[in-house]
Amino acid sequence: MDMGNILADDDSEPTHSQKSTATGPNRRALLKSGVALVGGAALAGCTGGQEGDTTTTTTESGGSGEPTNIAIISSPAGFGDKAFNDLALEGLRNAAQNANINIQQVEETDQSQYRTVQSRLAESSSPDYDLVVLVGYNHTQALESNASQYPDQKWMLINDYVDQPNVAGYTWANHEMSFQAGVLAATMTTRELSHAGNSLNPDNATVGFVGGVDGALINAFERAYRAGAKWVSEDVSVKVGYIGNYTDTQTANNIASSQYDAGADIVYHAAAAAGQGVFQAAQDANRFAIGVDADQSKTLPDYQDVVMGSAVKFINKGTRDVATAVVNGNWDQVNGQNVLGLEEDAVKLVLGQAVGPKLPDVVKQNLQKSKQAIVNGDVTVPCSASGCQN
Repeated sequence: MDMGNILADDDSEPTHSQKSTATGPNRRALLKSGVALVGGAALAGCTGGQEGDTTTTTTESGGSGEPTNIAIISSPAGFGDKAFNDLALEGLRNAAQNANINIQQVEETDQSQYRTVQSRLAESSSPDYDLVVLVGYNHTQALESNASQYPDQKWMLINDYVDQPNVAGYTWANHEMSFQAGVLAATMTTRELSHAGNSLNPDNATVGFVGGVDGALINAFERAYRAGAKWVSEDVSVKVGYIGNYTDTQTANNIASSQYDAGADIVYHAAAAAGQGVFQAAQDANRFAIGVDADQSKTLPDYQDVVMGSAVKFINKGTRDVATAVVNGNWDQVNGQNVLGLEEDAVKLVLGQAVGPKLPDVVKQNLQKSKQAIVNGDVTVPCSASGCQN
Protein backbone atom coordinates (compact mmCIF):
# COMPACT_ATOMS: atom_id res chain seq x y z
CA MET A 1 0.00 0.00 0.00
CA ASP A 2 1.45 3.36 -1.04
CA MET A 3 0.52 5.79 1.72
CA GLY A 4 1.88 8.63 -0.40
CA ASN A 5 -1.03 8.06 -2.75
CA ILE A 6 -3.54 7.32 -0.02
CA LEU A 7 -3.07 10.47 2.00
CA ALA A 8 -4.05 13.06 -0.55
CA ASP A 9 -3.44 14.31 -4.05
CA ASP A 10 -1.19 17.05 -2.70
CA ASP A 11 2.43 16.43 -3.79
CA SER A 12 4.02 19.16 -1.68
CA GLU A 13 6.61 17.97 0.82
CA PRO A 14 8.26 19.24 4.00
CA THR A 15 11.57 21.05 3.43
CA HIS A 16 14.27 21.11 5.39
CA SER A 17 28.11 5.10 11.04
CA GLN A 18 29.42 3.96 13.79
CA LYS A 19 28.11 2.66 17.14
CA SER A 20 29.42 3.19 20.66
CA THR A 21 29.10 0.19 22.98
CA ALA A 22 31.17 1.53 25.86
CA THR A 23 28.06 2.39 27.85
CA GLY A 24 24.53 1.09 28.20
CA PRO A 25 23.09 -2.29 29.24
CA ASN A 26 25.40 -5.31 29.23
CA ARG A 27 24.61 -7.67 26.34
CA ARG A 28 25.01 -10.82 28.45
CA ALA A 29 22.70 -9.38 31.08
CA LEU A 30 20.11 -8.87 28.38
CA LEU A 31 20.40 -12.50 27.34
CA LYS A 32 20.00 -13.67 30.92
CA SER A 33 16.90 -11.51 31.31
CA GLY A 34 15.28 -13.46 28.48
CA VAL A 35 15.70 -11.08 25.54
CA ALA A 36 17.23 -12.98 22.63
CA LEU A 37 19.99 -11.53 20.46
CA VAL A 38 19.81 -13.51 17.23
CA GLY A 39 22.88 -13.67 15.02
CA GLY A 40 24.25 -10.55 16.67
CA ALA A 41 21.18 -8.55 15.71
CA ALA A 42 18.80 -7.26 18.34
CA LEU A 43 15.81 -9.49 17.81
CA ALA A 44 13.13 -10.28 20.36
CA GLY A 45 12.85 -13.99 20.94
CA CYS A 46 9.59 -15.87 20.87
CA THR A 47 10.44 -17.68 24.09
CA GLY A 48 11.30 -15.80 27.22
CA GLY A 49 11.10 -12.40 25.50
CA GLN A 50 9.17 -9.43 26.77
CA GLU A 51 5.46 -9.73 26.13
CA GLY A 52 4.36 -7.72 23.11
CA ASP A 53 7.87 -7.45 21.66
CA THR A 54 7.81 -9.06 18.23
CA THR A 55 10.10 -8.56 15.29
CA THR A 56 9.93 -9.15 11.58
CA THR A 57 12.81 -8.35 9.25
CA THR A 58 12.16 -6.98 5.79
CA THR A 59 14.88 -6.47 3.22
CA GLU A 60 14.10 -3.80 0.67
CA SER A 61 16.62 -3.19 -2.09
CA GLY A 62 16.05 -0.60 -4.76
CA GLY A 63 19.69 0.15 -5.50
CA SER A 64 23.21 -1.19 -5.47
CA GLY A 65 26.15 -0.60 -3.17
CA GLU A 66 26.64 -1.07 0.55
CA PRO A 67 23.27 -1.57 2.30
CA THR A 68 21.96 0.93 4.83
CA ASN A 69 20.44 -0.79 7.87
CA ILE A 70 17.43 0.88 9.46
CA ALA A 71 15.31 -0.31 12.39
CA ILE A 72 11.90 1.05 13.33
CA ILE A 73 10.24 0.54 16.73
CA SER A 74 6.48 0.94 16.96
CA SER A 75 4.43 3.04 19.33
CA PRO A 76 2.22 1.19 21.86
CA ALA A 77 -0.52 1.01 19.21
CA GLY A 78 1.67 -1.30 17.12
CA PHE A 79 1.89 -1.81 13.39
CA GLY A 80 -1.25 -2.53 11.43
CA ASP A 81 -3.00 0.55 12.84
CA LYS A 82 -3.76 1.80 9.31
CA ALA A 83 -2.44 5.19 10.39
CA PHE A 84 0.49 6.43 12.50
CA ASN A 85 2.81 3.40 12.67
CA ASP A 86 2.00 2.16 9.20
CA LEU A 87 2.72 5.58 7.69
CA ALA A 88 6.14 5.72 9.36
CA LEU A 89 7.02 2.27 8.04
CA GLU A 90 5.69 3.09 4.58
CA GLY A 91 8.05 6.06 4.31
CA LEU A 92 11.04 3.79 4.90
CA ARG A 93 9.79 1.39 2.26
CA ASN A 94 9.40 4.28 -0.16
CA ALA A 95 13.02 5.29 0.48
CA ALA A 96 14.08 1.69 -0.13
CA GLN A 97 12.66 1.81 -3.64
CA ASN A 98 15.58 4.02 -4.64
CA ALA A 99 18.35 2.77 -2.36
CA ASN A 100 19.78 -0.43 -0.92
CA ILE A 101 18.07 -0.35 2.48
CA ASN A 102 17.46 -3.19 4.93
CA ILE A 103 14.53 -2.50 7.24
CA GLN A 104 13.97 -4.23 10.57
CA GLN A 105 10.49 -3.78 11.97
CA VAL A 106 10.23 -4.08 15.78
CA GLU A 107 6.81 -4.05 17.38
CA GLU A 108 6.88 -3.25 21.10
CA THR A 109 3.61 -2.32 22.76
CA ASP A 110 4.98 -2.10 26.31
CA GLN A 111 6.39 1.38 26.89
CA SER A 112 8.39 0.20 29.91
CA GLN A 113 10.56 -1.86 27.54
CA TYR A 114 11.54 1.00 25.23
CA ARG A 115 14.86 1.83 26.87
CA THR A 116 15.96 -1.80 26.67
CA VAL A 117 14.79 -2.30 23.09
CA GLN A 118 16.45 0.93 21.96
CA SER A 119 19.70 -0.11 23.66
CA ARG A 120 19.71 -3.53 22.02
CA LEU A 121 19.42 -1.99 18.59
CA ALA A 122 22.11 0.61 19.32
CA GLU A 123 24.49 -2.11 20.54
CA SER A 124 23.86 -4.45 17.63
CA SER A 125 26.88 -5.13 15.43
CA SER A 126 25.30 -7.56 12.99
CA PRO A 127 23.69 -5.62 11.54
CA ASP A 128 25.09 -2.29 12.60
CA TYR A 129 22.10 0.05 12.39
CA ASP A 130 22.68 3.32 10.57
CA LEU A 131 19.35 4.70 11.81
CA VAL A 132 16.79 3.74 14.44
CA VAL A 133 13.32 5.25 13.96
CA LEU A 134 11.17 5.65 17.08
CA VAL A 135 7.44 6.02 16.47
CA GLY A 136 5.80 8.29 19.01
CA TYR A 137 6.45 10.47 22.03
CA ASN A 138 6.28 7.36 24.23
CA HIS A 139 9.92 6.79 23.29
CA THR A 140 11.10 10.20 24.52
CA GLN A 141 12.01 9.34 28.11
CA ALA A 142 14.05 6.31 27.05
CA LEU A 143 15.78 8.26 24.30
CA GLU A 144 16.76 11.07 26.66
CA SER A 145 19.08 8.52 28.25
CA ASN A 146 20.04 6.48 25.20
CA ALA A 147 20.85 9.38 22.87
CA SER A 148 23.76 10.43 25.07
CA GLN A 149 24.77 6.86 25.95
CA TYR A 150 25.08 5.97 22.27
CA PRO A 151 26.35 9.20 20.68
CA ASP A 152 27.29 7.51 17.39
CA GLN A 153 23.84 6.03 16.86
CA LYS A 154 21.53 8.12 14.70
CA TRP A 155 17.93 8.30 15.91
CA MET A 156 14.72 9.66 14.43
CA LEU A 157 12.05 10.51 17.01
CA ILE A 158 8.53 11.05 15.72
CA ASN A 159 6.23 13.49 17.53
CA ASP A 160 8.87 14.82 19.93
CA TYR A 161 12.46 16.01 20.18
CA VAL A 162 15.54 15.30 22.28
CA ASP A 163 18.26 17.95 22.17
CA GLN A 164 21.19 15.84 20.99
CA PRO A 165 23.11 16.09 17.70
CA ASN A 166 22.40 12.44 16.88
CA VAL A 167 18.61 12.93 17.03
CA ALA A 168 16.30 14.06 14.23
CA GLY A 169 13.09 15.09 15.96
CA TYR A 170 10.09 15.36 13.67
CA THR A 171 6.85 16.79 14.99
CA TRP A 172 3.76 17.41 12.91
CA ALA A 173 1.35 20.16 13.86
CA ASN A 174 -1.38 17.93 15.27
CA HIS A 175 -3.09 20.98 16.71
CA GLU A 176 -3.35 22.73 13.34
CA MET A 177 -4.88 19.76 11.54
CA SER A 178 -7.22 19.18 14.50
CA PHE A 179 -8.37 22.80 14.31
CA GLN A 180 -9.38 22.09 10.74
CA ALA A 181 -11.17 18.92 11.84
CA GLY A 182 -13.21 21.16 14.13
CA VAL A 183 -13.92 23.49 11.23
CA LEU A 184 -15.23 20.59 9.16
CA ALA A 185 -17.39 19.22 11.98
CA ALA A 186 -18.88 22.58 12.95
CA THR A 187 -19.52 23.57 9.34
CA MET A 188 -21.53 20.41 8.72
CA THR A 189 -23.32 19.75 12.02
CA THR A 190 -25.97 22.41 11.31
CA ARG A 191 -26.50 21.31 7.71
CA GLU A 192 -28.46 18.52 6.11
CA LEU A 193 -26.58 15.57 4.66
CA SER A 194 -27.66 12.07 3.74
CA HIS A 195 -25.31 9.38 2.49
CA ALA A 196 -25.60 5.59 2.48
CA GLY A 197 -28.27 5.68 5.16
CA ASN A 198 -26.30 8.07 7.39
CA SER A 199 -27.48 11.59 8.14
CA LEU A 200 -26.90 14.76 10.15
CA ASN A 201 -29.26 16.51 12.54
CA PRO A 202 -29.13 20.21 11.59
CA ASP A 203 -31.27 21.17 14.59
CA ASN A 204 -28.65 20.02 17.10
CA ALA A 205 -25.23 21.70 16.80
CA THR A 206 -23.30 18.99 18.66
CA VAL A 207 -20.09 17.18 17.73
CA GLY A 208 -17.80 14.79 19.59
CA PHE A 209 -14.16 13.93 20.27
CA VAL A 210 -12.66 10.60 21.36
CA GLY A 211 -9.02 10.62 22.46
CA GLY A 212 -6.59 7.87 23.30
CA VAL A 213 -4.55 8.78 26.39
CA ASP A 214 -5.67 11.83 28.38
CA GLY A 215 -2.34 13.65 28.35
CA ALA A 216 -0.52 16.64 26.91
CA LEU A 217 -0.25 15.35 23.33
CA ILE A 218 -3.85 14.26 22.78
CA ASN A 219 -5.17 17.20 24.79
CA ALA A 220 -3.80 19.37 21.98
CA PHE A 221 -5.95 17.47 19.47
CA GLU A 222 -9.00 18.03 21.67
CA ARG A 223 -8.48 21.70 22.46
CA ALA A 224 -7.62 22.61 18.88
CA TYR A 225 -10.67 20.70 17.65
CA ARG A 226 -12.83 22.67 20.07
CA ALA A 227 -11.25 25.93 18.89
CA GLY A 228 -11.84 25.07 15.24
CA ALA A 229 -15.48 24.32 15.94
CA LYS A 230 -15.89 27.59 17.86
CA TRP A 231 -14.17 29.47 15.02
CA VAL A 232 -17.13 28.45 12.87
CA SER A 233 -19.83 28.98 15.50
CA GLU A 234 -19.81 29.66 19.23
CA ASP A 235 -23.07 27.73 19.45
CA VAL A 236 -21.48 24.36 18.67
CA SER A 237 -21.26 21.99 21.64
CA VAL A 238 -18.36 19.50 21.84
CA LYS A 239 -18.66 16.20 23.72
CA VAL A 240 -15.31 14.74 24.89
CA GLY A 241 -14.20 11.30 26.07
CA TYR A 242 -10.90 9.45 26.57
CA ILE A 243 -10.18 5.73 26.20
CA GLY A 244 -6.98 5.51 28.28
CA ASN A 245 -4.99 3.73 25.56
CA TYR A 246 -4.71 3.43 21.78
CA THR A 247 -5.85 -0.15 21.24
CA ASP A 248 -9.22 -0.67 22.97
CA THR A 249 -11.71 -0.46 20.13
CA GLN A 250 -14.63 -1.52 22.33
CA THR A 251 -14.16 1.34 24.79
CA ALA A 252 -13.76 3.72 21.86
CA ASN A 253 -17.01 2.38 20.46
CA ASN A 254 -18.79 2.81 23.79
CA ILE A 255 -17.62 6.42 24.22
CA ALA A 256 -18.53 7.39 20.66
CA SER A 257 -21.91 5.67 20.95
CA SER A 258 -22.71 7.68 24.07
CA GLN A 259 -21.79 10.87 22.24
CA TYR A 260 -24.00 9.99 19.29
CA ASP A 261 -26.82 9.16 21.72
CA ALA A 262 -26.30 12.58 23.34
CA GLY A 263 -26.86 14.35 20.04
CA ALA A 264 -23.45 14.45 18.35
CA ASP A 265 -23.65 13.68 14.65
CA ILE A 266 -19.92 13.91 13.86
CA VAL A 267 -17.14 12.50 16.08
CA TYR A 268 -13.41 13.11 15.57
CA HIS A 269 -11.01 10.54 16.99
CA ALA A 270 -7.34 10.83 17.96
CA ALA A 271 -6.98 7.27 19.16
CA ALA A 272 -4.78 5.41 16.66
CA ALA A 273 -5.94 1.81 16.12
CA ALA A 274 -8.71 2.17 18.73
CA GLY A 275 -10.36 4.72 16.46
CA GLN A 276 -11.86 1.92 14.41
CA GLY A 277 -14.33 1.55 17.28
CA VAL A 278 -15.48 5.11 16.62
CA PHE A 279 -16.15 4.31 12.98
CA GLN A 280 -18.16 1.24 13.95
CA ALA A 281 -20.20 3.35 16.36
CA ALA A 282 -20.84 5.87 13.57
CA GLN A 283 -22.16 3.11 11.33
CA ASP A 284 -24.36 1.75 14.11
CA ALA A 285 -25.77 5.24 14.80
CA ASN A 286 -26.05 6.18 11.11
CA ARG A 287 -23.88 9.24 11.76
CA PHE A 288 -20.41 10.39 10.64
CA ALA A 289 -16.84 10.50 11.93
CA ILE A 290 -13.49 12.15 11.21
CA GLY A 291 -10.31 10.06 11.01
CA VAL A 292 -6.73 10.87 11.91
CA ASP A 293 -3.14 10.60 10.60
CA ALA A 294 -4.03 8.98 7.23
CA ASP A 295 -7.00 9.26 4.90
CA GLN A 296 -8.94 6.60 6.74
CA SER A 297 -11.68 6.49 4.14
CA LYS A 298 -9.01 4.76 2.02
CA THR A 299 -6.95 2.87 4.59
CA LEU A 300 -10.16 1.53 6.18
CA PRO A 301 -12.50 1.26 3.17
CA ASP A 302 -15.13 -0.69 5.13
CA TYR A 303 -15.87 2.58 6.93
CA GLN A 304 -15.73 4.96 3.96
CA ASP A 305 -19.50 5.47 4.19
CA VAL A 306 -19.07 7.29 7.54
CA VAL A 307 -15.62 8.91 7.23
CA MET A 308 -16.45 12.51 6.39
CA GLY A 309 -12.78 13.47 6.37
CA SER A 310 -9.43 12.81 8.01
CA ALA A 311 -6.83 15.03 9.64
CA VAL A 312 -3.71 13.69 7.97
CA LYS A 313 -0.02 14.27 8.49
CA PHE A 314 2.62 13.24 5.99
CA ILE A 315 4.66 11.08 8.35
CA ASN A 316 5.68 8.87 5.44
CA LYS A 317 7.41 11.78 3.75
CA GLY A 318 9.30 12.54 6.96
CA THR A 319 10.66 9.03 7.46
CA ARG A 320 11.46 8.78 3.77
CA ASP A 321 13.41 12.04 3.84
CA VAL A 322 15.41 11.10 6.95
CA ALA A 323 16.23 7.64 5.59
CA THR A 324 17.35 9.16 2.30
CA ALA A 325 19.51 11.70 4.13
CA VAL A 326 21.23 8.89 6.05
CA VAL A 327 21.86 6.97 2.83
CA ASN A 328 23.38 10.05 1.19
CA GLY A 329 25.40 11.16 4.22
CA ASN A 330 23.34 14.32 4.71
CA TRP A 331 22.47 13.95 8.41
CA ASP A 332 23.05 17.65 9.02
CA GLN A 333 20.06 18.41 6.79
CA VAL A 334 17.60 16.52 8.99
CA ASN A 335 18.93 16.39 12.56
CA GLY A 336 17.66 18.75 15.22
CA GLN A 337 14.08 19.85 15.80
CA ASN A 338 11.74 19.86 12.80
CA VAL A 339 8.18 21.16 13.24
CA LEU A 340 5.96 20.83 10.19
CA GLY A 341 2.45 22.17 9.80
CA LEU A 342 -0.06 23.79 7.49
CA GLU A 343 2.44 26.33 6.21
CA GLU A 344 4.70 23.52 4.96
CA ASP A 345 1.72 21.52 3.63
CA ALA A 346 2.83 18.76 6.00
CA VAL A 347 -0.65 18.37 7.55
CA LYS A 348 -4.02 18.63 5.86
CA LEU A 349 -7.72 17.98 6.33
CA VAL A 350 -8.63 15.55 3.55
CA LEU A 351 -12.28 14.93 2.71
CA GLY A 352 -13.47 11.31 2.58
CA GLN A 353 -13.48 9.60 -0.79
CA ALA A 354 -17.16 8.63 -0.55
CA VAL A 355 -18.66 11.36 1.64
CA GLY A 356 -16.49 14.26 0.46
CA PRO A 357 -18.18 14.73 -2.93
CA LYS A 358 -21.52 15.16 -1.13
CA LEU A 359 -20.34 18.09 0.98
CA PRO A 360 -21.25 21.69 0.08
CA ASP A 361 -18.69 24.17 -1.26
CA VAL A 362 -18.70 26.06 2.04
CA VAL A 363 -16.68 23.22 3.59
CA LYS A 364 -13.70 23.74 1.29
CA GLN A 365 -14.10 27.49 1.63
CA ASN A 366 -13.97 27.35 5.43
CA LEU A 367 -11.02 24.95 5.40
CA GLN A 368 -9.07 27.26 3.09
CA LYS A 369 -9.98 30.38 5.10
CA SER A 370 -8.98 28.77 8.39
CA LYS A 371 -5.70 27.49 6.94
CA GLN A 372 -4.80 30.93 5.63
CA ALA A 373 -5.74 32.56 8.93
CA ILE A 374 -3.47 30.16 10.83
CA VAL A 375 -0.55 30.55 8.42
CA ASN A 376 -0.89 34.36 8.48
CA GLY A 377 -1.03 34.43 12.26
CA ASP A 378 -4.54 35.84 12.37
CA VAL A 379 -5.69 32.78 14.34
CA THR A 380 -3.70 31.29 17.20
CA VAL A 381 -4.36 27.58 17.61
CA PRO A 382 -4.35 26.38 21.24
CA CYS A 383 -1.33 24.40 22.47
CA SER A 384 1.52 23.43 20.13
CA ALA A 385 2.73 20.60 17.94
CA SER A 386 4.20 18.89 21.02
CA GLY A 387 1.00 19.16 23.04
CA CYS A 388 -0.66 21.23 25.77
CA GLN A 389 1.61 22.29 28.61
CA ASN A 390 -1.13 23.62 30.88
